[in-house]
Amino acid sequence: MLIVNAYAAQKSKEKLQPFQYELPDLSDEQVDIEIEYCGVCHSDLSMINNEWGRSKYPLVPGHEIVGTIINAGKAVKNLKIGDKVGLGWNSASCMHCFQCMDGAHHLCGNAEETIVRRHGGFADKVRAHWSWAIPLPEGIDMAKAGPLLCGGITVFNPIILAGVKPTDKVGVIGIGGLGHMALKFLKNWGCEITAFSSNPAKEKQILEMGAHQVVNSRSKTELAKMRGQLNFILNTTNVTLDWNAYISCLAPKGKFHNVGGVLEPMAIAGFSLIGGEKSVSGSPLGSPALTRTMLDFCVRHNIYPTVEEFPMEKVNEALEHLEEGKARFRIVLKA
Repeated sequence: MLIVNAYAAQKSKEKLQPFQYELPDLSDEQVDIEIEYCGVCHSDLSMINNEWGRSKYPLVPGHEIVGTIINAGKAVKNLKIGDKVGLGWNSASCMHCFQCMDGAHHLCGNAEETIVRRHGGFADKVRAHWSWAIPLPEGIDMAKAGPLLCGGITVFNPIILAGVKPTDKVGVIGIGGLGHMALKFLKNWGCEITAFSSNPAKEKQILEMGAHQVVNSRSKTELAKMRGQLNFILNTTNVTLDWNAYISCLAPKGKFHNVGGVLEPMAIAGFSLIGGEKSVSGSPLGSPALTRTMLDFCVRHNIYPTVEEFPMEKVNEALEHLEEGKARFRIVLKA
């Protein structure tokens, strides 16, 4: 048995409280990770508040985890005690379905999610299948790496899926926890970037992070000036927008990709897509292999999220800071 000291929500929308639980004996293909840092993601808030109807209490949030392997089952591959690893939204997948065998483990229909019906990383330890304990490249900044395991791969995957080229003109909607990382990736990808933001106070920071111009997303006039200019637009917001206005910003054969958790149906006129052979798509995170590729890319180009650090024992202050929209731009808890 392994004792875990954590912070848990006992009911929906309640503050987190110290919580201790026992893990059973380690299975042959599992590893235990001693947590050093854990990012705070808006999905943690959604799970605490049961916004998606999937939460089970007590609930230990936290799925942007970096730390050190302290236990490893006898069938674990390519990892050993002492290795530095990261763990994101998924903690296991079946390893035998078509998606897993095709390398798309993140699309496995039986994937285990790190904070859904199990306990996550607002704790001193966490357990996972070895395939989702992602080896961290040498030289990575552990204090900033956690958010890359969720937010980072969420915005990196679309760049690969859409086949974005360094010569492309691209747009990012919403420059927050996800969007600011998208800017940093696309800058180092070589793209010309337009940031769509509703907050004029962020403009200087947005330009410093890689955007070539900032468009006021609340201005119909400014949106209209972008008509037909962009090869790719990434939406990172979770609110309903004037979707057709953004589709009109796409050049012929342009792609609009959504990673924001928009709960309402997206009203898009069919002819706005048909005439220019445009497309709309979406994606979750990414596979373990693509996550490793992203981390290597980050170390090579010194790409990290802009973070604010809180000690783990101040987790409720960190969550309140996030819920009030004050985070600039990701929050990390130090264990």
